Amino acid sequence: MFGPHRLPCETPEAHRASEAKTFAPDAIDTRWVLPVTILGSSLPFIDGSVVNVALPAIGRDLGADLPTMQWVMNGYMLTLASLILIGGAAGDRFGRRRVFMVGLIAFAAASAICGLAPSAAWLVVARLLQGAAAALLVPSSLAIIGASFTGAERGPAIGTWAAAGALTTALGPVLGGWLVDHVGWRAIFFINVPIAAVAVLLAFRLPNDRHETGDLQTRDLPLDLLGALLTAVALGLLSYGLVALGEGAWRAGLIAVLLSLPVALLFIRAEAKAAAPMMPLSLFRDANFSGANALTLFLYAALTASLFLLPLLLINVHGYSATAAGAAFLPFSIIMGVGSRYAGRLVDLVGARWPLIAGPSVTAVGFALLGMTGNDPNFWRGFFPGLVVVGIGMTISVAPLTTVVLNSAPNEQSGIVSGINNAVARAAGLVAVAALGLAFGGAAAPSIEGPALAQAYRLVMFVSAALAVLSAVIAAGTIGISQGSRKGL
Repeated sequence: MFGPHRLPCETPEAHRASEAKTFAPDAIDTRWVLPVTILGSSLPFIDGSVVNVALPAIGRDLGADLPTMQWVMNGYMLTLASLILIGGAAGDRFGRRRVFMVGLIAFAAASAICGLAPSAAWLVVARLLQGAAAALLVPSSLAIIGASFTGAERGPAIGTWAAAGALTTALGPVLGGWLVDHVGWRAIFFINVPIAAVAVLLAFRLPNDRHETGDLQTRDLPLDLLGALLTAVALGLLSYGLVALGEGAWRAGLIAVLLSLPVALLFIRAEAKAAAPMMPLSLFRDANFSGANALTLFLYAALTASLFLLPLLLINVHGYSATAAGAAFLPFSIIMGVGSRYAGRLVDLVGARWPLIAGPSVTAVGFALLGMTGNDPNFWRGFFPGLVVVGIGMTISVAPLTTVVLNSAPNEQSGIVSGINNAVARAAGLVAVAALGLAFGGAAAPSIEGPALAQAYRLVMFVSAALAVLSAVIAAGTIGISQGSRKGL
């Protein structure tokens, strides 16, 4: 997760339908499952949203320019996007509790390194490690809930987890901003350590699922480490190239972008030959699945780019405190948290096609509003209307997007298809943030303050609106008219 929102397949709908039992159904003590998984999943969820708010303070303290701050965000997203599918497979292979605990310990250690960072380069390396740890933590936390609760117990359990997640997602930027203002930006990383320590201690009370997960054939298949490596190299080259182009280093940027293409082709070839590919290519033969992921790519690129620049504008141009900038996201988070349940019912009534056309279209209007009113420092006139409209549009989009992804494959592949869609959304954000330097004119920006930042913000919002419109067009051309809820499977 990045920014004050969840990805499509991190929503309750993504995990409600599967009834596969991976723990023995009897003699399971589930008292600690929700407290532990809520604590564990809160770490990457909160971290992904508060770092945006802390970036101006980090930049001032470490003397970081825009490209460096892009890598503070992208280092985390690069390893998370590249390894999250391997993280889910590792939980199935070695035991979800074990992988969850390893992820917690690694995330705490990486967070401490972030907090101690004496330089921007140190911080970027620590963020790479933090993203790798999150790739173990994120998929295993939800998998533990899905495996521990069955039948009538699963819905309330996931609902409780979702409610806690919505609360932390909404309050994370506000609390993070307060820490930045009153303690310092390093506190947003150090606070992860005691939370993770408590979660690790409680995790010992979870059932040990090492010998109960999946069947022997699935469990003994090799992890697709080559696919993960090629993904990381391709995305890393593409990100470096786009950041370099944004700095005005055209030769280095073009070389890196061009080199990412053959690596991507090698990845496709490796997936076609792998015994247990992290991204089975056969899934993309389904037009709904391909369309949903293309829609995800453009819509979440637009959302991540806009939410990256918004707190920078509020703090560096309009003089907001970090706390106030964090609070600015509350309307967006609250609308998505409250409206998701109703959006799910809308899918049952009219199917997914029309909401996936309407949702991105409404989101595009919201981005356009933010672009037109961003010069007004008054929150209620300059930012509130646009954030409300973007929140409504994304709320309309997420539940049907999740439904289409899950309906495009049999139930036994729901984990794979949701993981792919999750990874696509993260990769979209990674590339979008890497490309932001181009909004400053494709030359090294002497400052990310004042008119240059305001002009870049306006351009990014209008480009985001265009990407959202493109998402709606993709939905109209690919999502089947009869595509609806899982009941049709």
